[in-house]
Amino acid sequence: MKQHEKTLNELPLDTKGYINKLNCHENIKRRLLDLGFVQGACITPVLISPSQDPRAFSVRGTLIAIRKEDAKLIDIYV
Repeated sequence: MKQHEKTLNELPLDTKGYINKLNCHENIKRRLLDLGFVQGACITPVLISPSQDPRAFSVRGTLIAIRKEDAKLIDIYV
């Protein structure tokens, strides 16, 4: 099965993806790593706010809201 690479903001609701790389600034990257955004972790978008930003993602059993500008910096594969 071929892997399709995307950024996290492109992942449709209720579709599983896997984190490949964080391209964020160090302070944001450290925080995301602490929250479980590690390479290979399964991530699923589950909620979108009425304004479409932020979106809530399920990662390692926790719901975490991420702004669209930060989600664009997270590479995933499906």
